[in-house]
Amino acid sequence: MPLLLVRHGHAGRRSAYQGDDRARPLSKRGVAQARALVPLLSDFRPQRILSSPFVRCCETVRPTAEALELSVESIDELAEGHGADALRLMERMAGESAVLCTHGDVATEALEALTPDSSERKRQSMRLQKGDVWVIQSTGTSLAIVRRIRPGREADQ
Repeated sequence: MPLLLVRHGHAGRRSAYQGDDRARPLSKRGVAQARALVPLLSDFRPQRILSSPFVRCCETVRPTAEALELSVESIDELAEGHGADALRLMERMAGESAVLCTHGDVATEALEALTPDSSERKRQSMRLQKGDVWVIQSTGTSLAIVRRIRPGREADQ
């Protein structure tokens, strides 16, 4: 059963948003990205949907949650600046089928920890674009990245 690590959809520029960044919503493009994720994520039949408490993350997975009749569980371990916490969460959830929506910094830190090849080229290829998904499987006692899904673009194997 896979964990699906999702980077939130497009939410405009942080510098252009007035107010608390945690409340910054998805842009129109981000809303379209969230809708495009529904069939992709639903095909994996996740049993849980977890998200950073930031509005843009919750909004990214809400359409999938609604389609699957699941709730979005807001958890701090997926918030910005919590890469190590997110990795520990993923390790605890190994064997579960779940969607985890987070931020670029958190996803990058977690993915780098799961990738033994630390070359610059490999690290560059791991950078999530907004709305991208990484499929992570439990392989015995560890986690392994098995696939990258880029909605609207060809999936990387």
